[in-house]
Amino acid sequence: MPSAAIPDLPEVAVYDLDRTLTDTGSWAHFLVFWLRTQAPWRVLLLPLVALGGLAYALRLHSRGGIKSWSHRWLIGPRVAEARLAAAVADFADGFVATHALAPARDAIAADVATGRRVVIASASHGFYVRAIAARLGVADVVATEAVRDGGMITYRLHGENCYGAAKRAALESWLAREGLERAVLHFTSDHHSDLPCFELALETGGNVRCANPSTKLAAIAVERSWPVVQWGRIRGSLFERA
Repeated sequence: MPSAAIPDLPEVAVYDLDRTLTDTGSWAHFLVFWLRTQAPWRVLLLPLVALGGLAYALRLHSRGGIKSWSHRWLIGPRVAEARLAAAVADFADGFVATHALAPARDAIAADVATGRRVVIASASHGFYVRAIAARLGVADVVATEAVRDGGMITYRLHGENCYGAAKRAALESWLAREGLERAVLHFTSDHHSDLPCFELALETGGNVRCANPSTKLAAIAVERSWPVVQWGRIRGSLFERA
């Protein structure tokens, strides 16, 4: 008897967001948008945020810690989900129009055309990453999540900040929930902190791509013969150390 055919494995294309699909980080831009449109009086609390920023610079605050700290003072300790969602929709419209990189959008479209499922995996907050992803034609998101409480979004993080090894763990959990444990993973990012996700993709037999790479990632790419693309001019942003 002829042997049974082995079905093709599903393929998943995973993209980082900030400075990979966009020309800058998104968190500082969202904070500025919130202050301008929702709570201008919170500008008075910027000195408190600056103290947290100093603690972060001195490595006394973690990335997740400074994210929660700035959220607490500039957005508020508790915000109604409906209010936040309305603001996020306006923010995402403007942010994508201004900061999304055209070659990155083309890359996503090419993955969709080949039948790959596309996921954005980001350390940024899921409550606005999902809106950005939707405007890029992406339905699936793995991101840092805020604690929700009775229709309110709080400044506390639900689980770990989705960065470094924690991003890989969150991505693996998402794959398991979706029944995609055996999928071939392709991964694109700008930053060396995503090395665990690059390695996960290679372990599945997938491809990796270094887009707009940080200096350290560019060196790793040369050492390991990973492909590099430059999708645009990348800008720094406040509170975000890449």
